[in-house]
Amino acid sequence: MKKVELYTSPLCGFCHAAKRLLKSKGVKFSETNVLAQPGKKAEMIKRANGGRTVPQIFIGDKHVGGCDELHALERAGKLDGMLAA
Repeated sequence: MKKVELYTSPLCGFCHAAKRLLKSKGVKFSETNVLAQPGKKAEMIKRANGGRTVPQIFIGDKHVGGCDELHALERAGKLDGMLAA
């Protein structure tokens, strides 16, 4: 399975929804809390090509986007293929 990374905030409902989806699929992921680590927000914005909202989700070296994009991939049946090694 590819490495999955999320930039999140504990107050973000979309972050919780994205994590719920990944957990329901048994996906392990690393999480960076941009409120607890404010220096990481600039890193997130750069990696996400200017994306400033959380969550910002990365699968392997690909920027997926946010929660809506993650769920759209799942509905389209494409998420499992992206996660596969």
